[in-house]
Amino acid sequence: MITVRGKHIDVLFDEGRIAAEIDRIADEIAARSSENLLAVSILKGSFVFAADLIRAMHRAGLAPEVEFISLSSYGAGTEGGAVRVLRDVDSEVKDRTILLIDDILESGRTIAFARDLLLSRGAKAVEIAVLLDKRMRRKTEIEADYVGFDCPDHFVVGYGMDVGHAFRELPFIGRVVE
Repeated sequence: MITVRGKHIDVLFDEGRIAAEIDRIADEIAARSSENLLAVSILKGSFVFAADLIRAMHRAGLAPEVEFISLSSYGAGTEGGAVRVLRDVDSEVKDRTILLIDDILESGRTIAFARDLLLSRGAKAVEIAVLLDKRMRRKTEIEADYVGFDCPDHFVVGYGMDVGHAFRELPFIGRVVE
């Protein structure tokens, strides 16, 4: 356990384990993916995972184009509402294979929205890569094609994930212990 900003954080997945999983995922993507791949990172939480995954994909022999989409389903509350596009992709998606990259798959509503949006614009296929999967929180019928870790039912921080915009900088994934 470490202390950051006066909070005790229990490390769930350390830097080494994360790096190994990202390399494994990149190899799986390289074995299945086609040319003309467009990687779309769902902001904000996925930015660290997406950066490391895209570099690992390069090492695995892929050369994806990279885009970003920012979605919101919470507003001021904690219960999910209607999903809104805050920042859209700029690239054409028609007839392309899309790799949606997100930090964590919980309810599935946001990722399902993004997948359906890109398919409605003519994407040939949309695959999903997530670092963490919280299957016990699923509210919609969706599964990721590539998963780093099954995540225990804790609120997690680090490696791009935050609480109140804090802890994104941590090089590991942990949970705040009260």
